[in-house]
Formats: sequence, structure tokens, C-alpha cells
Amino acid sequence: MQKMVEGFIVKEIPYKETSKIINVYTQEYGIVGMIAKGAKSLKSPLRAVTTRFNYGKFHINYKEDRLSSLLSVDIIDDLSNIKTDLTLISYTTYLTELVMQVVKQEFNPSVYNIFINTILKLNQGLDPAILTNILEIKMLDYLGVSLNLNSCNKCGSTHDIVTIDGDIGGYVCKNCLTNQFIVKPNTIKMLRMYYFVDIKNITDLKIKEETKREINDFLNRYYDRYTGLYLKSKDFLLKIKELDAS
Repeated sequence: MQKMVEGFIVKEIPYKETSKIINVYTQEYGIVGMIAKGAKSLKSPLRAVTTRFNYGKFHINYKEDRLSSLLSVDIIDDLSNIKTDLTLISYTTYLTELVMQVVKQEFNPSVYNIFINTILKLNQGLDPAILTNILEIKMLDYLGVSLNLNSCNKCGSTHDIVTIDGDIGGYVCKNCLTNQFIVKPNTIKMLRMYYFVDIKNITDLKIKEETKREINDFLNRYYDRYTGLYLKSKDFLLKIKELDAS
């Protein structure tokens, strides 16, 4: 059955001498494996359009639960800005690996929309660290470990929230405060903004470095404590960020 599916190439695998298999993340079917016959040949029209991180419309002979046959690809965006920047490649690799873990647990078209819009904004030059944290927050719902951003995570009070704590799992009010680090008031405000913002509508991201750091530290601790995920791509991303900072 011939179909057209929109998707993002998350992986390419050599297949025989001249072909390859690509895994495409689609909104309609989740991950779809496709055989791209002859795609490794220099003269093949599939060669350039079947590389990792291409975003396009894939015309295929669709086979459920089997490898589909790729006929042609209409590129929507080749994400050239990402592909020519090692730091952006590292962010994209991490975001892709994280979302693939989410898809394994729950297939939801909303996840696809969040992911694609994040990648497009990344390619447009918006702050990759902020975009990554926004996506990380939104993925927690689908991982089954949602943040509580409505009240203190120890007593349930909605008043006098003074900090956030990754071990406790979110907000801490002044009455429950023990030895937690006190973040800036704007960090608490921006954490909620990250959760509720529609990534597609973001046109600019200007947030203080201190606020970015505090939110990122919180999310790193929260992910370590509550998700059980270990992603090699995140370790590599951290190394790249250290090199950029030096």
C-alpha cells in the first residue's frame, strides 16, 4: 500500500552493497523502518535525502510490522545549520535519543509535534540549552514522572514557594525548607513557563544565565532520580558543552 508519511530520520544502517535501511520517526506510525534500495550509490536520487536528521515527506510502500520500501523523499528541511555545527549535532542526538526512549514507552502524536518543533527552532538558532530543558520538562509527562508545579511537594501548600529541589521532586515552601539551595524567584517562575509554553510559538529566548543554570541543574537531578534513564548521548553533550565553555 503506497503512503506518504511525514517524518524525521533518526538512524541509517548500511544494507548490502548499495542500499541502506533508515528508521524514520513519524507522527502517524511512530518509528517506521524503510529499505532505501541503491541509496549508497553516487547517482541514486535517494543518496542525499536519506541521511540522518533529514526532515521530510516519505513516499513508501507501507508494510505494517515489516520494513517498508522507500520510493522517494520530499525534503521539508535538511536542517543544514544543525548538521554543520558539532554542538547542535550533539544536542540533536541527545534530544532524539531521549524522545526515542519516550516513544518506546508510549506512542503519542503529541510527542512528535513537540520534538519536531524543538528541532526546527534549534536549526533556526534559538538557544539549544533552553530548548533542551523545555523538551525535557514536557517529556516527563509521557515518562510517567510528571512535575508537580502547583504546590509544595512536601506539604501541598500553594503559598510561600521559595525553591525547587530535584530530589524532592519540585517546589518547596518556606515551612518545609531544610538544607535546600535557594534559587532565584525568577527560576521558579520560568520553570512553569518552560512547562506551559508552546514551542512552535517561540520566537526569541532571552533568559539570564543564572536562571538557565538553576533550571538545568534541577532537571538533571530530577531525571537522575525519577526516570531511570541513562543516555550516552547526554554524556557526550556534557563534554561538548565543557569544551565550548573552555
